[in-house]
Amino acid sequence: MSTLPEVYQRLFTAFGPQNWWPGETPFEVIVGAVLVQNTSWRNVARVIDRLKEGDLLHAATLSALPLEELEELLRPVGYYRVKARRLRNLLAWFTERFDGSVEAMFAIGQAELRRELLSLNGIGPETADSILLYAGGLPSFVIDAYTFRVMARHGWIEHGADYHALKEFFESRMEPDAARFNEFHALFVRVGKDFCRKREPRCGACPLQDLLPEGGPLEPE
Repeated sequence: MSTLPEVYQRLFTAFGPQNWWPGETPFEVIVGAVLVQNTSWRNVARVIDRLKEGDLLHAATLSALPLEELEELLRPVGYYRVKARRLRNLLAWFTERFDGSVEAMFAIGQAELRRELLSLNGIGPETADSILLYAGGLPSFVIDAYTFRVMARHGWIEHGADYHALKEFFESRMEPDAARFNEFHALFVRVGKDFCRKREPRCGACPLQDLLPEGGPLEPE
């Protein structure tokens, strides 16, 4: 394949800096990483704003809310009952393990923190890596559906590759640079939304168009 730096540079030249992740504080990003599962950031922003307006965006405050009240606050993000329980699980661990301190949480080291995050109910690899990268500034590459789609259609990975395999693909070929990981992931989201769409991809106008294999984008059999 073309080198990852070449892919990065093409996307960066085409789109410029994406200024991710939207969030004013590490704790806001941690909460947002749970809420954004299977929804858009626009919906999450509505909830975050609502929590701020009510002075509720604090670990202790959110943990003390009755479950039904928390569910109602999270309604705009979809699957709000499930997400309310996932958020409570995360907040309970965060409060008990680190006394609600973001600094203490990120001080235990990237590998250990990722392991602990993944042990929590409802926290999968993408959510854990988003917390590490966007809230903690740690070099943990985030993989999402856009990354899978772009990489597989170009034949750079197998269509059946799992999250771990694709994460290893990136991290073994790039210097561990959190800022670069941040920007690269955001650029994949941009090209995935604008060009490498699930249906009716716009390959002809894509910055990566000439890197497609002969015969066009690869699709799963």
